[in-house]
Amino acid sequence: MSERAAPFYCPYCGDEDLRPSEQGHGAWECAACNRAFQLKFLGLLARGVQPSEGGGDEI
Repeated sequence: MSERAAPFYCPYCGDEDLRPSEQGHGAWECAACNRAFQLKFLGLLARGVQPSEGGGDEI
C-alpha cells in the first residue's frame, strides 16, 4: 500500500472526528471520546478467503 489507510469511525464511540496522533505510524485520536488508538496491519491469513458452502444463512 502506498498511501496510509485512515479509519472512518472511532472503534470506541463510533464518531467520525478522528485525527492522526503524534504517537507514531497508525496512531489516531478521537476528539469526541478523547481516546487514542493504534491500527496495525498484521498480514494475510494463510488459508485465504473460503467461500461458504450453504450459499446463505438458514432460517
